[in-house]
Amino acid sequence: MDLDFNKNEDHNKMLLSAMKQKLAEVHKGGGEKRIAKHHSKGKMTAHERINYLLDDAEKAIEIAAFAGDGMYEEHGGCPSGGVVVKIGHVQGRQVIVVANDATVKAGAWFPITGKKNLRAQEIAMENRLPIIYLVDSAGVYLPMQDEIFPDKEHFGRIFRNNAVMSSMGITQIAAVMGSCVAGGAYLPIMSDEALIVDKTGSIFLAGSYLVKAAIGESIDNETLGGATTHCEISGVTDYKAKDDKDALDKIKRLLDKIGDYDKAGFSKVKAVKPGKDPEELFGVLPRERNAQYDMMEIIERMIDADTFEEYKAGYGQTIITGYARIDGWAVGIVANQRKIVKTKKGEMQFGGVIYSDSADKATRFIANCNQKKVPLVFLQDVTGFMVGSKSEHGGIIKDGAKMVSAVSNSVVPKFTVVIGNSYGAGNYAMCGKAYDPRLIFAWPSAELAVMSGNSAAKVLMQIEKASLEKSGNKLTEEEEKELFAKTKNRYDEQVSPYYAASRIWTDGIIDPRDTRKWISMGIEAANHAPITKDFNLGVIQT
Repeated sequence: MDLDFNKNEDHNKMLLSAMKQKLAEVHKGGGEKRIAKHHSKGKMTAHERINYLLDDAEKAIEIAAFAGDGMYEEHGGCPSGGVVVKIGHVQGRQVIVVANDATVKAGAWFPITGKKNLRAQEIAMENRLPIIYLVDSAGVYLPMQDEIFPDKEHFGRIFRNNAVMSSMGITQIAAVMGSCVAGGAYLPIMSDEALIVDKTGSIFLAGSYLVKAAIGESIDNETLGGATTHCEISGVTDYKAKDDKDALDKIKRLLDKIGDYDKAGFSKVKAVKPGKDPEELFGVLPRERNAQYDMMEIIERMIDADTFEEYKAGYGQTIITGYARIDGWAVGIVANQRKIVKTKKGEMQFGGVIYSDSADKATRFIANCNQKKVPLVFLQDVTGFMVGSKSEHGGIIKDGAKMVSAVSNSVVPKFTVVIGNSYGAGNYAMCGKAYDPRLIFAWPSAELAVMSGNSAAKVLMQIEKASLEKSGNKLTEEEEKELFAKTKNRYDEQVSPYYAASRIWTDGIIDPRDTRKWISMGIEAANHAPITKDFNLGVIQT
C-alpha cells in the first residue's frame, strides 16, 4: 500500500474510533448510577432487554442511536432520545423492537423521543414488520409538553399508528415492564397482545397522587394499576410475567407461533464475500473532502464478488449505475463517481458533480430497476448538480428534475448510504431523507448540508461585506478572517454526521464494514411488503 492509502486509513479509522467511543457513552443512557438503581429494582436496562429477546444481538442493527445527541443540554440531555430501537430476529422472524430507557428521565418523552418512536413505526408499516414495544416510561416530559403533545407528528400520532398497523395486519406485542402512564397507557392496549411484569409494571391514566388530588381517593399504585389488577380484574392485559426475563420469554413463544408472511419476491441467492477486502475501505476513501477517487474501489469492497454489471458504462460517467448482489440480494446501485472523467467529446467532468448526461442515465436505470423489481442502493458522495451557462443552456434543471421524479416515484425499496459529501440538490437526487429511503445511514466521514462549511462561510462573508459596504463600513483583513472562521465553525458543526443523526435525518452512523449488513437487513425487511403500485414517472419535461 502507498503512503496516501496509509494516511487515509489512519484518518478514517480515527473517525471510526471517535464514533465508537461516542456510541459507548450513549449506550450508558442516564449513567452508571441510574443503571445501578434500575438493576436494584430487579429490572433489566433497555439494551439488556432487547439483547436478551433477540436471537443474536450481534446481527441486529440499531436505529437512530445518536438521536438527541447534543440536544436538550439545559434539561440534562436525552441520550439516544431515551428509547432504544433495533431491527433483529426473534425465533428466526425479523422484527423491530422499541424499548424505553428508564435510566433517562424515567423514560419520559422528549420531542426527539416522539420522532424516534414514529420512525420505528414508519419502518414497521413500510416493511410490514412485527413490532415489539418494551414499555417503561413516565410519559410526556412536562417541561417540553408543547413540543411533544399536540401536533400531527407528536405523541398522539403513536396511537393513531397503533390503530393503522392493526388494520394492516401488522403484529404488535407490548410488554409493560415499568411505568405506563396517562396517554401512554393506550399504546400497549392498542397492541394485539399485552404483557405486564408483576410488581414492577403498572398501567393507569392517572397515578395515585393525581387520583388523590382529582377525586380524593387514596389508593396505592399497585392496587390501582398493577399486574394482578389488570390481569385478573380489569382484563386490560393478557399475560402476567414474574420478571423481565419471563416477559421476554413469553414474547418469544408468542412470535414462534405467528404464520408466514406474503413476500415481495426480491431475488436472493447464496451470499458471496466481496472480491476486495472491506478492511481496505478506510484507505480507499480520501481524507480530504474534495479529493478525487474511483467509487468502483468502494463498490467492489461492498458487493458480492464478480456480480457487478455496469449499465451505460461509457455514458454519464459521473454517476455509476449497475446491477450487483449484496449479501446475496440483487440490487441496483446508483453511485456518485468521484474521479475526474473524460467524455468522448474530449470534455472533462468533475467527480462528485451530477451532469445532464449522468442524470439522464440514472433516470433510465431507476426505471429499469422498478420494471425488474430490483431494490435500489444509492451511494452518496455528491457536491450537487453542475452549474454555469453551458449546463443551464443544456437543460441541467430539466434533466435533474427527471432524476428527482424517478427517485420520488420509485416503488421498489430504496436504501441510501452517505459516504462523503451530501450537498444541496445532490442530496435530493441521490435519495436523501425527503425521498423515503427505507433506511438511510452515514459513514463517520459523511457531511449533510446545502453546501460545505468552507463554501458557506465564503458566501455568507461576501453577503456580510456587501451589507456593510452599503452602509459605508468596511471590514479589516483581520475582521474578515475572524468572521470567516466564526461562520465556518458554526456551519461545520451543522454539517457533521452527528448533527444529522441526532435529529434523525439519518438512521445512524455506522462502521463502513457494516454497510453490507445494514443493506441486507433492510432488503430482508422490505421483502415482507409486496409491491402494490406500478411505477409511473408522471408528467416530466423531455
